[in-house]
Amino acid sequence: MGRSPFWLPQRRWTRPVSDSHKDGAAGPAKPMKFLDQEKVFIKSGNGGPGCVSFRREKYVEFGGPNGGDGGRGGDVVAEAVPGLNTLIDYRYQRKYRAENGANGQGRDMTGRKGEDITLIVPVGTSVIDEDHDEILCDLVAHGDRVKIAQGGFHGLGNTRFKSSVNRAPRQFTKGSAGESRNLKLEMKVLADVGLLGMPNAGKSTLIRAISAAKPKVADYPFTTLVPNLGVVKADRHRSFVVADIPGLIEGAAEGAGLGIRFLKHLARTRLLLHVVDLAPMDESDPADHIDAIADELDRFSPALAEQERWLVFNKIDLLADDEAQAKIDAIVEELGWQGPVYGISAAAGVGCEELVYALMNAIEDRRRLEQEDPEYAAAQQELRHRLEEEAREKVQELKAEARRARDNDRDDDDDDDDHDVEIVYEQ
Repeated sequence: MGRSPFWLPQRRWTRPVSDSHKDGAAGPAKPMKFLDQEKVFIKSGNGGPGCVSFRREKYVEFGGPNGGDGGRGGDVVAEAVPGLNTLIDYRYQRKYRAENGANGQGRDMTGRKGEDITLIVPVGTSVIDEDHDEILCDLVAHGDRVKIAQGGFHGLGNTRFKSSVNRAPRQFTKGSAGESRNLKLEMKVLADVGLLGMPNAGKSTLIRAISAAKPKVADYPFTTLVPNLGVVKADRHRSFVVADIPGLIEGAAEGAGLGIRFLKHLARTRLLLHVVDLAPMDESDPADHIDAIADELDRFSPALAEQERWLVFNKIDLLADDEAQAKIDAIVEELGWQGPVYGISAAAGVGCEELVYALMNAIEDRRRLEQEDPEYAAAQQELRHRLEEEAREKVQELKAEARRARDNDRDDDDDDDDHDVEIVYEQ
């Protein structure tokens, strides 16, 4: 039985049974693991060979050739579908092969075409050819469907070679081989607004306050471990998507904390909200936090640092009104900040409505400009492309450094072992 063109590995994810549930008691389901990049191997189907055949029929003395062509090999297609938010399926199966074309047959019968295979991916996934470091496609809308490996051309039967001087040809051709590629699938969340800031600045609390998303909130750092998306509705038929990424700390570009892996998810945002804790528990200076985040953005991607960024001072309810405003003014003056500034309390809901409407108006202005001004749209597209390239290079650089560090540690361990070995030469 042939595979469906929308075939995917039907491996069922199973939850490990903990000691507390080995007696059969039901426990809470473990959430699906968030995976935003995976590597796979794909191969399109080979073309089927042609057939050498001659018509043999009673009372037909010179029947002539009637060998049919082979079938064309199946293609490999990538398709973006709604409802997926992880690449976990590709962790369990790494190789995907389309079906080969069938052989040609006598009586001028063409072989059956090989069935295509479709890789189902989340919206916002980039398909990259690892061997040539080339972006094959960028699936940014529901239903986007792109062929990423062409099936092999079918072979020709001997009927194709019949001519006035070659009445009984025995030539045929084999089908061509299908394409094979080593691919990297990279998923980036699609959002209009990206939240960034230090751990415990209140990003998750803010996205809970302005949308229906319910990310985890706690009083310890790095509560958010994976990006969260929320749809913010300003009015009827007016909404935008906001993305909350894990917090950054100083040294993230070198891998400190959760590192900068999730910064690439800000590549497709139109606007960045820098959430700042106005009253840190360690009594540190919020201005230093702002400078540290800006420095990490620049080290990760200069293009990301160029994106428009708004300052949002959170937790103003922990200070008196006059004191909070005076502190915000002092920080803005110290930094020489020229962009928009807002003071809110995400936990109490203070200032959130004003912020939402300001964001909605800014996003609608940008959407209109992208439709009406081709130069602005081209500049934004070029900026996002440059950001993605810089993000990919930075992530690869960090991986190479981590690999070298592991190799050095392994070499050091080997050297230490050599000192403990006593070599005795016997004559």
